[in-house]
Amino acid sequence: MRKNIFETIRYFAKNITVVIAIVLIWRGIWYVLDYFDTLIFQDNHLPLAIGGIIIGLLMLYLPDRDLKEIGK
Repeated sequence: MRKNIFETIRYFAKNITVVIAIVLIWRGIWYVLDYFDTLIFQDNHLPLAIGGIIIGLLMLYLPDRDLKEIGK
């Protein structure tokens, strides 16, 4: 019984660590893109927003030539 509790805690700790790491990476990328907005586009977020949407759609479309992932 105690072994199962420790395994459960370890399982959740590992998954929470992965989630926090992903959020930190996302947050860092967000700040870098905001910096580029300020530096290159004089704080105009529209060009990078449109570019991000296009690149994201291409990344979803190209591997299997459909956009089924968006519907999930």
